[in-house]
Amino acid sequence: MEKTSLLGRVKRFFIGEARNPLDQSVFHNISLIAFFAWVGLGSDGLSSSCYGPAEAFMALGQHHYLALIIALATTFTIIIISESYSQVIERFPTGGGGYMVASQLLSPALGMIAGCALIIDYILTITISIASGADALFSFLPPFFLSYKLVAAAVILGVLIVLNLRGVKESVSVLMPIFLVFILTHAFILIYALAANVFNLPAVAAATVVDVRASVSEVGWLGLLIVLMRAYSLGAGTYTGIEAVSNGVPILRDPKVKTAKETMRYMVISLASVVFGLILAYTLYKIEPQAGKTLNAVLFDRVAGGWGIWGYGLVLLSLISEAAILFVAAQTGFLGGPRVLANMAADHWAPKRFSLLSDRLVSMNGVLIMGIGAAIILVASNGSVGFLVILYSINVFITFFLAQLGMVRHWWDSRATVSSWLRKLSVVGLALIVTGFILISVTVIKFHEGGWITLFITGMLVLVMSIIRINYKAHNLQISKLEPLVEEIESSQPVKFIPVQPASQFDPAEKTAIILVKDFTGIGLKTLQAIFRSFGPVFKNFVFVQVGLIDAAALRGSAEVDKVKKKVRNEVSRYVNLMRRHGYHAEGVGLFGIDTVEEVAAAAQKLKQTYPNSTFFGGQIVFAKNSLMAKLLHNYTLFSVQERLHKEGIPLFILPIEPTPVLY
Repeated sequence: MEKTSLLGRVKRFFIGEARNPLDQSVFHNISLIAFFAWVGLGSDGLSSSCYGPAEAFMALGQHHYLALIIALATTFTIIIISESYSQVIERFPTGGGGYMVASQLLSPALGMIAGCALIIDYILTITISIASGADALFSFLPPFFLSYKLVAAAVILGVLIVLNLRGVKESVSVLMPIFLVFILTHAFILIYALAANVFNLPAVAAATVVDVRASVSEVGWLGLLIVLMRAYSLGAGTYTGIEAVSNGVPILRDPKVKTAKETMRYMVISLASVVFGLILAYTLYKIEPQAGKTLNAVLFDRVAGGWGIWGYGLVLLSLISEAAILFVAAQTGFLGGPRVLANMAADHWAPKRFSLLSDRLVSMNGVLIMGIGAAIILVASNGSVGFLVILYSINVFITFFLAQLGMVRHWWDSRATVSSWLRKLSVVGLALIVTGFILISVTVIKFHEGGWITLFITGMLVLVMSIIRINYKAHNLQISKLEPLVEEIESSQPVKFIPVQPASQFDPAEKTAIILVKDFTGIGLKTLQAIFRSFGPVFKNFVFVQVGLIDAAALRGSAEVDKVKKKVRNEVSRYVNLMRRHGYHAEGVGLFGIDTVEEVAAAAQKLKQTYPNSTFFGGQIVFAKNSLMAKLLHNYTLFSVQERLHKEGIPLFILPIEPTPVLY
């Protein structure tokens, strides 16, 4: 029985047993049905009802009855943005959200900007959710506990990181009861509040008309419009969670598009109902801000505070659920942020390591970077919700705007082939106008209050990712210099290797070269050439080994994994056919998993038993300048494999490959 280290046992206790990415049932087990997706992805939107509607209502000052207009406008905005993102889900059924829309329908550079904005927004989602939840939680405790609030927030952040390292479904399942308590308590209070005042609704509508006329007489139509637009814009945090569903399609249960649209429907109905109900209830009960209390706390106390012990218990449970759901809302950042990073890594904007998966089949590096980023901002801001609110919500509207712009362009370009293009264009066009207006308004209003910090951080991330992309392009340019060798090898008959006499028959005891390759490329062919140049006609058997990594892109479903398998087998067979054409015995071995080092190490012992007189080789491209950036961006996996095999008593010879197309 294999021994497990102490660190391994601790990891297994907290994170859980490893999962097999090749198990067909794993996609069913880790994917989310619409209800669970609503919990994991919809909590951010619902949690915004703890502060978004209140911000908009308080911005109206004494013009309480104008809140009815804001409630209708906010509800309409939720519906129009979600409908637009339903089109995004249909157009990009493998996920990607605003990043994918902007990248493919506008330009890769604009897509990168949308992705950077989303990453910062997701980090801020985690930070503000935890900070707000800690504020709400400590409001129930004696004042002398306040000095421990930041520590408690950091501990909660750590717990969420561990939960997400265990897996998406596990983290959502743990947090689901909190979500349901929030829904049930808020639904009960709001339904009662509106039902108890149903006969007052005509009076509220009439008072709204009077308030509009009074405001016009005081400040004119332009002044009234400015008041309404400011309140509407300050409630922008209400919409921040809508993007998450389109971005999280890969983690949903098949059929993914249907599940995503069902999840979006749950989110829209719940969010629009709670937001509209809250703003209308504020108006009906003429709620005024009170020191030390949230507007929702004042409202709930007015509604149920007079019901004795049961009313007090309901209010307390509702407020505790608000505090708790803010912690749940941080889950959206942990689900969405790593997914965006994985997509950007696939496009070479971010380091490739962000597309890799842990043995629990989660984007471990992405989860950690989101958690670390949130921890830094949490400490730097001292957990100040007021400051974090200023930083929040600007970035998501950058992505909203670019996504709608991309969809507008898509439907305009498709007008000759899609009969319903005008209807679809109208929806995304309206969403473009709305999100553009909110983006400009929120940026102007919050810029000098600290919003510039968010834009500065996002700009720095854009700069870093641009540098990363340039480095990857330079790396790929060097590798492309070897591609003429592939063309030469495949077109020449016979292949111009050093001529040797082929073995008359296969003998596994003969000297065997086991070569680690990655696709049929110039690097692999030059490695083969280097073996002949260095060892001559020594090896009679050749075994080509390639690992097909199951990364975040491949984990979208069993069909994607099958594509990886097919590609690896095709590439390896090209080497096998090449060597067999020249009389050598050749075999191909395709390995599949999440870790190249582990897969090769596991297969090496078996290969050594089959071919006892074998030698392992691998080719590593060598550049003239090995910069610090190159060390950060490239894993140099072959050296890790060499180190691991050395511990197993199996030498691996790494042959340096220069990026020059030398033909033989």
